[in-house]
Amino acid sequence: MPFLSKMASNLTTLGSIPTLTLLYKLKKLVPASTLHKGATSDYNDILSLIRTDITKLQVDAIVNAANESLLGGGGVDGAIHRAAGPRLLKECRTLDGCDTGDAKITDAYNLPCKKVIHTPGPIYGSTKAKGNHETLLRSCYRRCLDLAKENGCKSLAFSCLSTGVYGYPSDEAAETAIDEVKIWLDGNKGVMERVIFCAFLEKDEDAYKEYLPTYFPPAQAAREHVKEATTEGEKEDGRIHDLPDVPAKEPLQEGQPKAKRVKTEYERFRKDAE
Repeated sequence: MPFLSKMASNLTTLGSIPTLTLLYKLKKLVPASTLHKGATSDYNDILSLIRTDITKLQVDAIVNAANESLLGGGGVDGAIHRAAGPRLLKECRTLDGCDTGDAKITDAYNLPCKKVIHTPGPIYGSTKAKGNHETLLRSCYRRCLDLAKENGCKSLAFSCLSTGVYGYPSDEAAETAIDEVKIWLDGNKGVMERVIFCAFLEKDEDAYKEYLPTYFPPAQAAREHVKEATTEGEKEDGRIHDLPDVPAKEPLQEGQPKAKRVKTEYERFRKDAE
């Protein structure tokens, strides 16, 4: 019992994971000077950033940065397997591995979450040479969100995929992850209650701190951005378009007799008044 109490005290509950809204209020996240074209604050109460041990998160599902065998490895993958216990490895042996860019889901066993979603991210050097590194990384995030939705998981915590031994630069990986998650959320309104970017290394946390504000600014900045974008959309060659003049008369084809003029309600009113 003392061991269980100690373990419970080390857990991070969903309610204690700060949202972007809170991070802005606490000045832990700094608004960006330049925003992404589709920047919005709509998801600031859904998205979170935290630097901690992902195996301590008490959420519906966590994402394991797995390898294609799904049989455990180093880094986050090894930590998740150790914390989950041998039954996770036993279940993973039944899955016949997983392709890079795809994902598979298992129970969480001794972990405080309910499910583990395993996804092998791309090895940066070899996939960049083929030009499919970003496509594969995007697919990882999308497939994990799809599996969370299919299995009724409302809160999902992502580890930083491919930024460890697979060599994906943290800044590139963070922006790709943020953009793909935004695209998914745009197409799946109201499905997720929380999506968490969980970093373990400082370099990964710093990358998310840089790019999250460009996609998800504070509410006021987002409103100003939308207003500015709307105004820019109305401009051409530095001039705001006016609405076209209302036609004074009906257009006629050549040779057509003039149409009989219909008096307006205002003209009839004036005549009656006289």
